[in-house]
Amino acid sequence: MIKEFLPELLQAVHAASEEILSIYETDFKVLLKDDDSPVTIADKASNEILMACLTKTDILIVSEESEIAEYSERKDQDIWLVDPLDGTKDFIRKNGEFCICISLIKNQVPVFGLIASPVQKEIILGGEEIPAAKIPYHCENPLDPQYHLHRIEEEELNTVIYSRTQVTPRIDSFIEKQSEKHGDIDRIKKGSALKFFDLVKNAAQVYIRLWPTMEWDIAAGHAIYRSIGGEVIDLTNFEPLKYNKADLHNPQFIAKPKNLNLL
Repeated sequence: MIKEFLPELLQAVHAASEEILSIYETDFKVLLKDDDSPVTIADKASNEILMACLTKTDILIVSEESEIAEYSERKDQDIWLVDPLDGTKDFIRKNGEFCICISLIKNQVPVFGLIASPVQKEIILGGEEIPAAKIPYHCENPLDPQYHLHRIEEEELNTVIYSRTQVTPRIDSFIEKQSEKHGDIDRIKKGSALKFFDLVKNAAQVYIRLWPTMEWDIAAGHAIYRSIGGEVIDLTNFEPLKYNKADLHNPQFIAKPKNLNLL
């Protein structure tokens, strides 16, 4: 289903990206949602475009910017998880570190993911049916092997990536401990799911997250990374993250190559 639907989905992502960028260049207003998180008209405009496209699949959509179905309705169903503008705070700061995230969840597992960077004009995508790839915007053949991502089989750790804004002493402690085994470790701080661009390129081997995230923030990157040999591990039980839970918050997690052993 994904292969046949991919051209239409990419068209919608391009349209949403253009709308986001057109607003990005203006003095847009910032509003607060009920949970005090910021939202802009770019979030809403992107969501409207993506929802119109994804609705055609007759698969239930769970989006950050739409009313979310009760768990009793979505339990045991395939769902789309959508963040129409991941990194709203970075969008407001105008540092370019924001993206669009779309994933397909089956049996609580992310089987397809797409992350689009409007500023970089690049997309990473992949999953169980689609080979993981990094493609330019308006790519004529996103399935062309020239765009395929290499499988990650890294056993050494040289770079850790984490949130630009949510740094804790526990992350420092984690990096210091890993350096006992792996030597000096570099750091990258970055906003939004763009961190997965670094992971799939092996520019960073570990993404550690000790602050709250939502399922739609991580599922797309998880699907892509998983398809090339990465894993995203729940730090409460050391199992892969699960999705379409009753509570859509993620636990603390680490994303890393499966072959990489940590202390």
